Amino acid sequence: MNPEKLAKMAAAVRTGGKGSVRRKKKAIHKTTTTDDKRLQNTLKRLGVNNIPAIEEVNLFKDNGTVIHFTNPKVQASIAANTYVISGHAETKKLQDLLPGIINQLGPDNLAALKKQAADAGGFNPGAIPEDAEDDDDDDMPDLVDNFETTANA
Repeated sequence: MNPEKLAKMAAAVRTGGKGSVRRKKKAIHKTTTTDDKRLQNTLKRLGVNNIPAIEEVNLFKDNGTVIHFTNPKVQASIAANTYVISGHAETKKLQDLLPGIINQLGPDNLAALKKQAADAGGFNPGAIPEDAEDDDDDDMPDLVDNFETTANA
């Protein structure tokens, strides 16, 4: 064996400088699966149960953004007041999810949405649009005769 190659291999396994001893065995690094197993054991101790058939979860933040989970794994422990949502999460703006999530909005989120809409486009839900005149009588014909005189005769 080549002495230079042997010296390179010996230098690769030293932990310290030139006079230190070599390592006895290779260090094994922990993977993330051990963290996941630990988390699952802790959740099992809390008594969480899987909740099936949940298609989406939306977490509304104060700044108008939404953390959106599609087909998440949801676990809950009512006694411990603990809910675990795991899966692929996306952070989106409230306007991006709008037509489908109006029924999920609470009173403060609706107020924030109205405020954002007023800032963006001058939308006021209680106001009558400027181009709408009194056109609410279009579906009724105008009175031609006096019906009271016809009814009395």
